[in-house]
Amino acid sequence: MTRAYLDHNATAPLRPEARAAMVDALDAVGNASSVHGEGRAARKRIEVARADVAALVGGDPRNVNITGGGTEANVTVLTPEWTLAGRPLGIERLLVSAVEHVSVLSGGRFPTDRVELMPVDGDGLVRLDALKEMLAKPGKALISVMIANNETGVIEPVAEVAKLARAAGALVHADAIQAAGRVPVDIAALGADVLTLSAHKIGGPQGAGAIVTAGGALEGLRDRLATIIRESGAKVTVFGEGAARLPQTLCFGIERISAETLVIALD
Repeated sequence: MTRAYLDHNATAPLRPEARAAMVDALDAVGNASSVHGEGRAARKRIEVARADVAALVGGDPRNVNITGGGTEANVTVLTPEWTLAGRPLGIERLLVSAVEHVSVLSGGRFPTDRVELMPVDGDGLVRLDALKEMLAKPGKALISVMIANNETGVIEPVAEVAKLARAAGALVHADAIQAAGRVPVDIAALGADVLTLSAHKIGGPQGAGAIVTAGGALEGLRDRLATIIRESGAKVTVFGEGAARLPQTLCFGIERISAETLVIALD
């Protein structure tokens, strides 16, 4: 008897085209930062991948950042350190629904006393009336809600959540890990500030995910980190600060501290 694998919501089989793309990349030689032919070819692969991910969710390739998986993507965006143009947005609370994935329920980098659960109804849908009341309380909020539940398949009213968030000055993270590739997902139509994705849910490799921002979020986190480092009192140089840079990359040096020593200290 032929065995049927039915647990695609946990992880889907690797698609032939994904396998072929991986083998092609593994056989290629070249550092994407190099200017020679091999380096440019490697850079092109990365940019094509970003464009493909962006097209999946109606985003901008420039706002796609690759991660080591969906959990890493979720934990990265769940932080109170959101900034805009280098200025903290003052996020004080994280609101998550009671049916979120454990990587979201853990609260990311928010202290546990700043994580609040949004109640759901009998179908597992976020109760918008309760959310409205929670948003009326003091403290700017980041709302995290999955688009589709991995266990029940229920699709959450993310667009309605985003409308309430906008009215209250809150931000929205939409976990698209279970929805992308299965139902239409458009970051602008949803009104989300940031989406998170995972490749292995839709036939890609394990250990690959993505963060897609509506614009400017990761740049803000990068600039905030630079500010925190400078406030330590050390003499800091941020390399490439006056040029266009990757939103998720901060390269800096501290006077009289070797790079190796710094990396060990940060480990």
